[in-house]
Amino acid sequence: MIRQIIQIDEELCNGCGACANACHEGAIAMVDGKAKLLRDDYCDGLGNCLPACPTGAITFVEREAAAYDEAAVKAKQAKTQEKPAPATHVASHACGCPGTRSRTIERAKPAAEEVCACSGGEESLSKLNQWPVQIKLVPVNAPYFNRAKLLIAADCTAYARGDFHERFIKNHVTLIGCPKLDMTDYAEKLTEIFRNNDIQNITVVRMEVPCCGGMEHAVKSALINSGKMIPWQVVTIATDGTILD
Repeated sequence: MIRQIIQIDEELCNGCGACANACHEGAIAMVDGKAKLLRDDYCDGLGNCLPACPTGAITFVEREAAAYDEAAVKAKQAKTQEKPAPATHVASHACGCPGTRSRTIERAKPAAEEVCACSGGEESLSKLNQWPVQIKLVPVNAPYFNRAKLLIAADCTAYARGDFHERFIKNHVTLIGCPKLDMTDYAEKLTEIFRNNDIQNITVVRMEVPCCGGMEHAVKSALINSGKMIPWQVVTIATDGTILD
């Protein structure tokens, strides 16, 4: 039958694996460092993988393809769920680069003898609750976005303030990026995240330098495009670490 289905451009694919993570049906996998559509009948043609791709390697085409087989997909998903989840320290992953594998980070409270008072005690520990954190790599439908308090921060902000984890990252889902170095507009990806998830509020943390305005602009555009009224605020940090507003 002729139907809509995805097509992956191997030349554009950077092997990040984000599309494989976003494909709930398991139609995509990483083969020799490149994303591959393994089975036409596993692809529902809805394109959840499209916004997850940071390079635009995935597009829709209409061609002769097997019909979407929902029963086969559900059977595969059930079989996959029977397998034990991989440990977070595993160095490789069947669906692509381990650095893009979406996961929540559970932190156990350290024993008293493990906390060094000279380093600020428990406050010196990381407050990061999820992975990945790069805007370009995070899946738009990651489960940790549900009811999330979202922090969207320019890369340099965490280096400008020593209390960044305690003040900003704590109890937030964190996304980071640099609109100047990444040479991209994050608005499209953020629009999908805002639109597809129940975000409670958004805090944008940027540096005072002009190029950081791209981060603030992307969030504002994404809010407008998503059609949602999500409370948001912008915090600007000076190069000496002072909070300006």
